[in-house]
Amino acid sequence: MISWGKLMALAAILGAGAAIYWLGYLPRERTTKRLDAAAAVRKITPPLVNAAVVKRAAPTTQLTLPGNITPITEAYIYARAAGYLKQRYVDIGDRVHTGQKLADIEAPDLDQQVSQARAALAQAQGQLGQAQATLEQLTATRDLAEITWQRYKVLTADGAVSRQDGDNQATAAKTSAANVYAQQKTVRAMEEYVHASQATLDRLLALQGYERITAPFDGVITARNVDVGALISATGSTLGPTPSNGAAPSDVPREGEIFRLAEIGKLRVLVAVPQTNAPGVRVGQAATVTVQQIPNLSFPGKVARTSSSLDAQSRTLLTEVDVDNPTRVLLPGMYAEVSFITYRIDPPFLVPDAALVVRSSGTVLAVLRPLTPEEQQKVRAEGFDPATLARVRHVHFQAVEPGRDYGVEIEILDGLKIGEEVAVDPTDAVEEGALVQIAAPNSREEKTQ
Repeated sequence: MISWGKLMALAAILGAGAAIYWLGYLPRERTTKRLDAAAAVRKITPPLVNAAVVKRAAPTTQLTLPGNITPITEAYIYARAAGYLKQRYVDIGDRVHTGQKLADIEAPDLDQQVSQARAALAQAQGQLGQAQATLEQLTATRDLAEITWQRYKVLTADGAVSRQDGDNQATAAKTSAANVYAQQKTVRAMEEYVHASQATLDRLLALQGYERITAPFDGVITARNVDVGALISATGSTLGPTPSNGAAPSDVPREGEIFRLAEIGKLRVLVAVPQTNAPGVRVGQAATVTVQQIPNLSFPGKVARTSSSLDAQSRTLLTEVDVDNPTRVLLPGMYAEVSFITYRIDPPFLVPDAALVVRSSGTVLAVLRPLTPEEQQKVRAEGFDPATLARVRHVHFQAVEPGRDYGVEIEILDGLKIGEEVAVDPTDAVEEGALVQIAAPNSREEKTQ
């Protein structure tokens, strides 16, 4: 017979075993089953990916390009008179006005030619006067011969004088008329000679006027290549050696123009606009000009004109931006930056910068396309719930042409359609033809955190 003590011990052992089973084994078994079920579901569930919808960029964009500042008007001043520089009245940096004298040229040879031309004109005028006096004398002789012939004609008809005397008077009248006609031709020739002499004198006087070099417009002298005593050629350039140092100061005399004059109250900025942005640049649109040396100032400008043709080598559109410079802060030759607000006829697509995948074959994007009916049927057969099925997509790597990179977003010029979805930060699991699941908004936030 079993004692009471042994029964109590057996009951304690059975109770402890039951407690271990219910409190230890069963919960662990349920957890294991749940983990196995979750693993099975995860195995057949497509990987989660972040996605973004393709959208259009704004129709306007700011375009900043480098430019060169040049004078609105610039003249290379030469002389037409050959001689030596007698006096110079301006130097580089001097501001001059229209008609202001810049220099005087001493040209004794030209002055002597003017004196000679005046003497030749006076001689031609004297010869013309002499020819006109001779014409008047011959005209009087002709008139007298004509009257005498008319008298002899009557006397000859009446028989008062011989026929021979009448013929002599007729011949004398005709000879006098011929002499008058010949002298008229001589007078006309002398008049033309006088005109030619006057034209020669006028030409030399005009050249003599070039001995006084004046400013053609208001501006600043930006180069002076002559000094007193310099020899000026008949073509207007100075004669002398060219400095071996091309970077020598512009106030050092050298071969070339005598002065260089620039108007800097208004400047033009020449900009080469790339072909991609050329359609968005229009004459009359506003622009902003800045220079690195003056960071706190910007200068409003306006597109004055374009070349209306792209350069065949650089594929750029030459654009001129005019900018007022009343304070003369901007200087010709400065490097500037010009900002435009350009209008795009066909704005490019925008996608997150992280969606771009660069491969050896080119740049691609993982485009997430909706499932085909066959793929949907296959996914349903694997036991996907409707909520998950609505987020499943088919991966296709599409070759694209990237444009401007804004850091967070990047332009895509070709290869996409509006409204398409692309994978952001695609992992190695995102392969061509693979099925992926677009992460829900809260999932993306958790993944980001």
